[in-house]
Amino acid sequence: MEKRNYAVFIDLENTGGNVNTLKKVIEKVKIRGDILIGKVYGYQECFSGLKETLLSNTFNVLPSIRYGVNQKNNLDIQLVIDALEVAYTNPLIDCFCIVSGDSDYTPLVGKLKSMGKFVLGISRSEVASNIFIKACNEFIFLETVTTGKRDNLQKEDDSISSQKELMEVVKKIIDDQADTDGTMFVSELKKTLLRLKPDFNEKNYGYNSFGRLLTNLEHKYGVIRLFGEYNSLKVKLNAENATKTGEINRINWAAIFQEKLDEFKQNGFRRVNPSIIKAEIQNDYPDFDERQIGFKKFSDIMKRLEKDNKISIEFNEAKTMLIKIL
Repeated sequence: MEKRNYAVFIDLENTGGNVNTLKKVIEKVKIRGDILIGKVYGYQECFSGLKETLLSNTFNVLPSIRYGVNQKNNLDIQLVIDALEVAYTNPLIDCFCIVSGDSDYTPLVGKLKSMGKFVLGISRSEVASNIFIKACNEFIFLETVTTGKRDNLQKEDDSISSQKELMEVVKKIIDDQADTDGTMFVSELKKTLLRLKPDFNEKNYGYNSFGRLLTNLEHKYGVIRLFGEYNSLKVKLNAENATKTGEINRINWAAIFQEKLDEFKQNGFRRVNPSIIKAEIQNDYPDFDERQIGFKKFSDIMKRLEKDNKISIEFNEAKTMLIKIL
């Protein structure tokens, strides 16, 4: 698997200054490669809860100084200048991650790509520009990065304290980084795990090798499957346990959708593109189809939820439908 070195530039306004969201973004990039340079723009004292995460990941901070009406434009320009400086002066960086959906960054993306750089864009769907999305080599909606069980923010560190937590991290890495056949070398899995959790050591779990620890997780949870020779051991997700059991029907669909809406809201997203909601439902229930629950189109489900006062349907300036979670 090709090793990648990232420079990450984050518009804090786009992430909402949420510590859980910031952690998830950094985690997503670390799964893909090493973060050699990290900068955040628009820092204010109200974001003081982010300090530990920023410092522990060696991010530089550009504060937001309130003066005049062009403050946001100034920060945008500074991000572009910093990104281009890195591209021209640091040959170690081959990938850039821009956490913003502003179309003003599209020329920057074009320039970076012309220099042979890989550009990953991340933004909340509410403000993501279609032009910026299409310009990136890869684009991820912020809602999909943060979806899932929320981290316990009361923890004093990010260490993995139980085998169950370790299993969740391993599953996330394989799901994101497995080859086209769904497999991943165990050695690469451990390298990625160490990028996420530098203090990880299999001996803390009572095993003298990483392979034996994974074998225990395989037997205990049934989520992964190991195969191959010892010196070329591979791992993949067990398809039988990769998704939730059961199916969506006319009785339980409303509760399932409400749970997903609550999840988005808890992670700081009040407005979400309906395509993301559908993708997350299908991720949990691959056989989901609107007709199973008596609807012809997914938009009809949204209209029903609006009628039940669960959501409000809105449209942005580009006439794109957004779901406001009530």
